[in-house]
Amino acid sequence: MPDCGELFREYYRAMDIERLPGITAELGEGPLWDVARQCLWFVDIMRGQVHRFDPAAGTDRVYEIGQPVSALACTECGDLVCAVRDGFTRLDPDTGAVTVVARVEAENPRNRMNDGYVDARGRFWAGTMSMQHEREAGALYRLDPDGTVTRHLSGVTTSNGLDWSGDSRLMYYIDTGLPRIDVFDFDLERGELANRRTFVTIDPADGKPDGMIVDAEDHVWVALWNGGCVRRYAPDGTRVLTMTLPTPLTTKPAFGGPDLMDLYVTSAFIALSADARAASPAAGALFHVRPGVRGRAPRLAK
Repeated sequence: MPDCGELFREYYRAMDIERLPGITAELGEGPLWDVARQCLWFVDIMRGQVHRFDPAAGTDRVYEIGQPVSALACTECGDLVCAVRDGFTRLDPDTGAVTVVARVEAENPRNRMNDGYVDARGRFWAGTMSMQHEREAGALYRLDPDGTVTRHLSGVTTSNGLDWSGDSRLMYYIDTGLPRIDVFDFDLERGELANRRTFVTIDPADGKPDGMIVDAEDHVWVALWNGGCVRRYAPDGTRVLTMTLPTPLTTKPAFGGPDLMDLYVTSAFIALSADARAASPAAGALFHVRPGVRGRAPRLAK
């Protein structure tokens, strides 16, 4: 009898992966679907830029933040909260005005914020990393609606992708300094983590786990840096899909579109040599595919 998983993987590879025109990011990250505006937000971290891509019009508006910006979330009041080098800010999408919310790790200018996401109570979680590639110099933080910042993890090398199961009982988390995806028990009411353990291990020869998203079936999608692919894992940790992209530095997937069945993937060229970049002209592109799987609408920050 045929292996249904293998048949599905072959079907998936046969699908068209579209490179969206006119977009090349040095370090593309943080794709986020905006349900209200029907657009995709993403960042170009070290250039300090937030992009607003309108798939219907094919337009891309760029906002200059003035410092590295690594992740963002739409809010209930219509603006965006951003994780930036110095902490958390808010961005007015109409005027482009940036307002400081809270500083993080002001005592350590060698660090910057990295990836982040919102839990079901509207709290924005984002972590830090060393810009000098120091190990275990970062941490994971929670920004509450009142502007309070709480540290939850220390000794993190590169705080990266995170998301929750549909019932919010589990939080998946990536420290790219480790060859794995971890999972915590999550207390939604208190916003607390417990019982950290390995969800899946990634062979370093396959790349490093980077950004992630959890779909409507509670499957985990993860981009592999230096792996040139996005993988999908079942809730029991079984790998069920691998989507290969035409560039090695894939950074993060996100679902979007009116039916939440479009998958967008950001990428980068920042760490490629001149020869490697010449061999990978799609490096830094924004990719789009229809995988036949539905995502979830991103949660709004308060």
